[in-house]
Amino acid sequence: MFSVFLLIDFGHLSVTKLNYSSTRFTSFLLTGVPGLEDFQIWISIPFSFMYFLAVIGNGLVIAVVASDRSLHEPMYLFLTMLALNDVLLCTATVPKMLLIFWQGPSLSTFAACLTQMFLVHALFLSESAVLLAMAFDRYVAICAPLHYATLLTGSLIGKVGLALVARSVVVVTPGVLLILRLHFCRSNVIHHTYCENMGIAKLACNSITLNSIYGLTAALLTTGLDCIFISLSYWLILRTVFQLPSREARKKAFGTCGAHICVILTFYTLAFFSFFTHRFGHHVNIPRYIHILLANLYVVVPPRLNPVIYGVRTKQIRERVVRIFVKKE
Repeated sequence: MFSVFLLIDFGHLSVTKLNYSSTRFTSFLLTGVPGLEDFQIWISIPFSFMYFLAVIGNGLVIAVVASDRSLHEPMYLFLTMLALNDVLLCTATVPKMLLIFWQGPSLSTFAACLTQMFLVHALFLSESAVLLAMAFDRYVAICAPLHYATLLTGSLIGKVGLALVARSVVVVTPGVLLILRLHFCRSNVIHHTYCENMGIAKLACNSITLNSIYGLTAALLTTGLDCIFISLSYWLILRTVFQLPSREARKKAFGTCGAHICVILTFYTLAFFSFFTHRFGHHVNIPRYIHILLANLYVVVPPRLNPVIYGVRTKQIRERVVRIFVKKE
């Protein structure tokens, strides 16, 4: 039996007992943003604000669509899936993140860390799948409107929902199992605000080559392909928009597609930057605090933007949200 002595006192480490059996720690210490410990209380302010708006905004979208049967159509059902996914992704990471920003380094049990890792990666995969489904929905609506009702049926929407959950579980579970095979004997300190795959794996004493290869392959075959298909869908949509006879219709379509593309680019840029920096960042000397800050942003910025871009900018959603507040007054 080994012992490591650690104590958390608002960011200052002293001595408390943390045991681990064999070569597996029972807990990991999440330290926050390395190099910016003195500024974390200020960093917490925008993150708290974005989290609050993300939960409220996505919660409103879910409530509006669920309560209005006229909105039980593919476009709005996909939007509800996205909103639910965003709330879960934020809630799986931001509360712990804010606790670290406010109180300093925080212990997370091995089981809790693996659970958070599973949720973060699974929810990221499912968000990517929902964005792909929404891009396909817009493609059919604009490029093949006569087939919209026959292609996107209620039955298909249900199957898509089950498929994206199943894909996330099937892809992420092997990553968790590969973590369980590792032996941790160096340190239990993770310089991050939440647990994620490579952050944990890098603490191992044995080889993590298999973990890295699997993570890279899984990402390229899932979110990588999603990104390609989404790009193809919007390229076909824009090509169709160029052929619209009405200038006003083209302007409206460009405005909608442009906003959607900006959100999608934000989501994938932040996510892939974090993903590749963990694996290859040491080759380009990217400061660790930049990597951690951007990794934090990708779990809170898209959930904050999505209800505005996909919800408030959608006339039917906007009208019903306004009606809710007018009734309350």
